[in-house]
Amino acid sequence: MRNPAVARLRNPLVALLAALVAASAVLLGAGSAEASGYRYWSFWEGNGKNWEYATQGPSLLRPDDGAVQGFRFAVSEDSGDAAQPRRAPDFGTICAGTPAKDGQKRVALVIDPGTAADAPDGEKPPAPRTACAQVAPDASSAEALAAVAKPLRYDSSAMLCAISGYPKAGCGEQVSGEDGSAKPSAPAETGETSKPADDSDDGSSDGAGGPSVGLLVGIAAVLLLGVAAVVQARRRR
Repeated sequence: MRNPAVARLRNPLVALLAALVAASAVLLGAGSAEASGYRYWSFWEGNGKNWEYATQGPSLLRPDDGAVQGFRFAVSEDSGDAAQPRRAPDFGTICAGTPAKDGQKRVALVIDPGTAADAPDGEKPPAPRTACAQVAPDASSAEALAAVAKPLRYDSSAMLCAISGYPKAGCGEQVSGEDGSAKPSAPAETGETSKPADDSDDGSSDGAGGPSVGLLVGIAAVLLLGVAAVVQARRRR
């Protein structure tokens, strides 16, 4: 026969444990939905047919004559989910009206300011456009871009913040997925347009503003062991 005292003790403890586990699940869900990514200009290289995320920043890369490069403004979590330029990397079409010239190279550029959903509050993205930059043979991608899309804006670490004045303010903000708000992020150290560094990973967070999965699982395990120990002790009396 089951001990009534044990039953009275077990039921509230089990209910408490269930409530704590449910609360943990809510916290996990809220944490994962809080931050959706970063708002920034990503940098791309055309391979003749498709776009590939650039492995160097525009101030470091020196494209060859006939290269196609793209810039896309959007909210992205990282390079794996970054939005690509919405125009094809077609050098022949973009530079058709710019004849070759001795002592210079031609670089086709696709500049895509993105959609209204990615725009900072109060700003409207201009229409995507293409341009053919004709620059010195040793010019960098940043110099090619400056030749056709001024004014450019950079932060103190040489991260590209604005092309042709868009956006007017901000640079690589971390964007909240719940309310669309943004907060400044750590500046990039390489001068690239890749996702800004996130220094929030200290082992107590999942990087999105909520407690880590490991922490919550650990708490639940400790509570479960505590319940089992109390119930076992009651049974022995």
